[in-house]
Amino acid sequence: MSTKYYERELVRLQVELVKQQEFIRAKGLRVVLIFEGRDAAGKGGAIQRITEPLNPRYARVVALPAPTDRERGQWYFQRYVPHLPARGEMVLFDRSWYNRAGVERVMGFCTDEEYWEFLRSCPEFERMLVRSGIQLIKYWFSVSDTEQERRFQQRLTDPTKRWKLSPMDLEARNRWVDFSRAKDAMLAATDIPEAPWWVVEAEVKKRARLNVISHLLGQVPYEDLTPEPPKLPPRPRMRGDYIRPPKESQHFVPDVVPA
Repeated sequence: MSTKYYERELVRLQVELVKQQEFIRAKGLRVVLIFEGRDAAGKGGAIQRITEPLNPRYARVVALPAPTDRERGQWYFQRYVPHLPARGEMVLFDRSWYNRAGVERVMGFCTDEEYWEFLRSCPEFERMLVRSGIQLIKYWFSVSDTEQERRFQQRLTDPTKRWKLSPMDLEARNRWVDFSRAKDAMLAATDIPEAPWWVVEAEVKKRARLNVISHLLGQVPYEDLTPEPPKLPPRPRMRGDYIRPPKESQHFVPDVVPA
């Protein structure tokens, strides 16, 4: 896929995302997107391209930190419920309640009893969300160990991406098979008709982004409700009694860009 094709297609799809958002707002829909997958699978990049053209008042990204001591003592799903959408909103979870079925299970951050209870209760929790009128769309980004390693090495050499490599990511790198087993068990238990899992082939990031956006547009059917551009009246004349303060009285950011 050429860069020219990718950029042209991305712009086209993002225009459709804006139309879809206007429809979601007008009809008072509530949409939840869940993004899960391996570390460095490309979830964040896909989320960024989806939200880039959207009104942030109605499209929010939720990426929660590790739970606090108080949150560990709550009902497991409780910390996620306040972030669910109101009418006209779309919420994108960059990792979600599925942490329990993945990193918590593999790293030993939850007990066996908590893990098995999650697999039993999660489908019921999600059915309850769907019955309440929320449209729940779940994406799993799939990437090979070879490609993940290449992206890890790239992050090591790029200072702007090095923050993405946490100690947890490095430990997860050593437990590839354990995470594979956890993923298989998670999909088997929670791939329900009301909210199925959609697997995104993410070996090529740009291809994955176009595919997931295209799929999302088909999951929430919409009509073009984009408002007509307003008519701007002629700008009123500047009042003659206004005098701009001299530049010397203000602090300007230095212009360091070459002419």
